[in-house]
Amino acid sequence: MLLVTGVNGGLGALVLERLAGRDGVAAGSRTPEKVPGGVPARLVDFDRPDTLARAFAGVRTLLLISAGAAEDDVVIARHGAAIEAAERAGVEHVVYTSLSGDGDHLPYALAHRWTERRLRASATLRWTVLRNGLYAEFLGAIVAPGPDGVIGAPLGDGKLAAVARADLAEAAVNVTLAPAGHAGRTYELVGERALGGAELAEALGAEYRPGRLADTRAAVGATGAPAFQVPMLVGTYSAIAHGFLTGPGGPGDLAALLGREPRPALEVIAGGR
Repeated sequence: MLLVTGVNGGLGALVLERLAGRDGVAAGSRTPEKVPGGVPARLVDFDRPDTLARAFAGVRTLLLISAGAAEDDVVIARHGAAIEAAERAGVEHVVYTSLSGDGDHLPYALAHRWTERRLRASATLRWTVLRNGLYAEFLGAIVAPGPDGVIGAPLGDGKLAAVARADLAEAAVNVTLAPAGHAGRTYELVGERALGGAELAEALGAEYRPGRLADTRAAVGATGAPAFQVPMLVGTYSAIAHGFLTGPGGPGDLAALLGREPRPALEVIAGGR
């Protein structure tokens, strides 16, 4: 059996759509009653480790979709509980959706790297790591023009090798349906062409006037966002602005896993308006 966690999230929902109708697939969620009909659902709540033994019973392959934005200690506890429960339940292979290698400068990288290390240290599990780049949909949201038609995101001259979330879902499905051929592999799944503020402004019919990180920090803090989210977002802007997320500049692991060219991020962003 294949169990997919986090199916009510954006990536997990797209994975589940592609697996619908297949035998031997189950969906794991802390709200199983919200899982679309036609897919068996199991209660999976990483904050309640007592739910995991029953949820993982009979599972051979686990697609572990990273367990949401939170402080590092919370995310690490969630992932640690999931991996330990998988070992105890006799799960054979864990496919984990991680963060791209060039994302090591991002404030939320640590929990992903801890999880990768924990999987590699397992005495019983085979594993595959899908190091997902930042979503094109996310880039579109953080650079959206204001009411005045100006993009003020503090990206400077930096660019991001953003990737379509649907492509990442398709790649995850391709790997989890035939995990043996991907055992012990770490894949870097980022966009092939990096995008900056000026290109996005041109595509969206906007003007690009990048702001300052300090002003953005104050603006995000004023929204009432949880305290841990402020450095996450500002740190992401900074990593883009200073050239750490530009990607390989050509075909990489994503195209190989898809068997085709990835969808251009600019197409995703422009189409989402």
